[in-house]
Amino acid sequence: MHPDTLSPNTAGNPVMIHVKKILYPTDFSTYSNLAYFHAVGLAETYGASLTVVYVYTPGSAESAGGDRPYWRSQLEQVRPANPQIPVHHAFLEGDPATEITRYAADVGVDVIVIGTHGRTGIDRLVLGSVAEKVMREAPCSVLVVKLPRGAAAPERPLRV
Repeated sequence: MHPDTLSPNTAGNPVMIHVKKILYPTDFSTYSNLAYFHAVGLAETYGASLTVVYVYTPGSAESAGGDRPYWRSQLEQVRPANPQIPVHHAFLEGDPATEITRYAADVGVDVIVIGTHGRTGIDRLVLGSVAEKVMREAPCSVLVVKLPRGAAAPERPLRV
């Protein structure tokens, strides 16, 4: 956002947004990969640090594809091309939405940038939405990124 586009506060001065810590949760899907580019763009614009987080969920279909060392290795490979962006990695375990919001609160994240599958109807009711839960429970702003309308996503998650 450009400062001229922000509404003034009660003193008549523009309200500035201070973003110093960005949290980017990933499940290595196309949806989260798209959110990554938004997170990196924000980090560059605001001079913010970027924390990439993966939540390992034992017993899930995703975790069946690899053990903890495999997913930790995948996580560590996610790095912005811009070496000026300070990057950190966090490997968490448990319910994704709960762990993401807990971590954000614990480290004082300013904004979470998360991808969404954009499910609707019965799929959303049955499968739920990590992004939706994060939006409701997060202690900070959340930017939810979805694929553009009509864009097809691969059926399998991409590996970084």
